[in-house]
Amino acid sequence: MDSITIVGFIAGTLTTVAYIPQVIRSWRLKETKDISLSMLVLYAVGVFLWFVYGVWTNALPIIAANGISLVLILVLLGIKLRYR
Repeated sequence: MDSITIVGFIAGTLTTVAYIPQVIRSWRLKETKDISLSMLVLYAVGVFLWFVYGVWTNALPIIAANGISLVLILVLLGIKLRYR
């Protein structure tokens, strides 16, 4: 694995893991009033498009990071819609 791929995995891991505390907090409190619905939707679409780009370019760090991020964002979106 070359160093640029390693940097990609590290960057993807850090930006993906950053969502975990918010998902846990929202899940426990069943409350997301401080999170914008439009931001979540726009971000989910953007992350999905990055995922598609990663698939088309066969960029594993982009695929992995954005695939996991998309799941976390969709969980937050589900919590937002369920408990609003």
